[in-house]
Amino acid sequence: MKAATTALTRGLTSRHIRFIALGSAIGTGLFYGSAAAIEQAGPSVLLAYLIGGVAVYLVLRALGEMAVSNPVSGSFGEYASKHLGPLAGFMTGWTYAFEMIVVCLADVTAFGVYMGFWFPDVPRWIWVLAIVFFIGAINLLSVKVFGELEFWFTLVKVAAIVAMIAAGVAILIFGFGVHDTGTGISQLWTEGGFFATGFGGFVGCFAIVVFAFGGTEIIGVTAGEAQDPERTIPRAVNTVPIRIMLFYVLTLAVIMAINPWQSIGTDGSPFVQIFQGLGIGPAATVLNIVVITAALSAINSDIFGAGRMMYGMAQRGQAPAVMKQVSRNGVPWMTVVIMTATLLVGVLLNYLIPEKVFLVIASIATFATIFVWLMILLSHYRSRRQMSADQTSALKFPVPFWPYGQMLAIAFLVFVIVVLAFSADTRVALVVGAVWLILLTLTYLRFVRPQPESEPELVRQPS
Repeated sequence: MKAATTALTRGLTSRHIRFIALGSAIGTGLFYGSAAAIEQAGPSVLLAYLIGGVAVYLVLRALGEMAVSNPVSGSFGEYASKHLGPLAGFMTGWTYAFEMIVVCLADVTAFGVYMGFWFPDVPRWIWVLAIVFFIGAINLLSVKVFGELEFWFTLVKVAAIVAMIAAGVAILIFGFGVHDTGTGISQLWTEGGFFATGFGGFVGCFAIVVFAFGGTEIIGVTAGEAQDPERTIPRAVNTVPIRIMLFYVLTLAVIMAINPWQSIGTDGSPFVQIFQGLGIGPAATVLNIVVITAALSAINSDIFGAGRMMYGMAQRGQAPAVMKQVSRNGVPWMTVVIMTATLLVGVLLNYLIPEKVFLVIASIATFATIFVWLMILLSHYRSRRQMSADQTSALKFPVPFWPYGQMLAIAFLVFVIVVLAFSADTRVALVVGAVWLILLTLTYLRFVRPQPESEPELVRQPS
């Protein structure tokens, strides 16, 4: 009977996992964050997204190798505990949960704003409260229901992006009165040059780029509930980064080829401009449906990811034991309740958040993302160094470019941390991040008793 109340169920198929990972990276970072990145870097933002995409791929391959070998709910939190020590695992797990909470607070508030487009007389807090309870209830159902819902949410977003790319290409070819077909795609380099804002602008946009790709590491979290991790995880890892790069790079290239990059973010949403260019009247309505779906998808996956991470940490004794409680459907219901309660606090706080909070939240989430990615890469590096030649050859999903690719990815992430320090708006993220890590260390030393001799027992799921 005990196994039924403490073990997760494996109900996520390959289709679910691919779309969960894809959906987690296509949301606020693309529909709104990309405008800020374009304003900062101009057309060179395309190169920044390509470089960021390569870094994401290397991180996911490192995570995929470990997840296929050891598919557990604690994922990279458990891998950090095993290879870097219990303190590193504790900090990794809680930093990921913190990242999901911060992003989720922004998304639930954004949902209220989006609904105000149709219902301006309804107080925003009503929509925020409604969506928190709705998504919380969804996450209390079986993991298969969650996976199916996330599949359809992501499908709507992907279909909208594909339609926008197709519409943009049509405008480039036929003009439709909004574009001079004689200029072709030359606006990518004639409006001040490809590096229109200089090398400083190009470097500065990497903070937003990393924020946009944050969340893809949820692939590792799903491994504990994947039906066939050895087949589904490699498929998701190999396909999602390529699709992300295509969606971001191709979408933004089409947008900047049609409209001068200087006008993006100042004359309304570039997505609205594309649909209006084709004579679609209710372009704003179409976009609103898409961004609402994006917000729902993000909230859904954030609650799932943070909840599963806290469950895995509870299994290792790094979180309150109450978080190990699982419903008859195999869902860690207590972690879902905790996440929902945290978001209810956001219902109250959203009235106090100033308009410029997006950049601050994005910066804090970027710091958390970078820290988690660094822990993934360092855990993988240490695990590889501890393997024998026979163990390495037996790996079912080994990383490419070992060890130079991993070293380059680590160097890139350290570089982005340095970038955060050069802007007053993003520097706050380093301060918050440093305070957060100090608090985690003190909490670990005070409340979590290190027990090296019992570590093998802590990382095993009870039967």
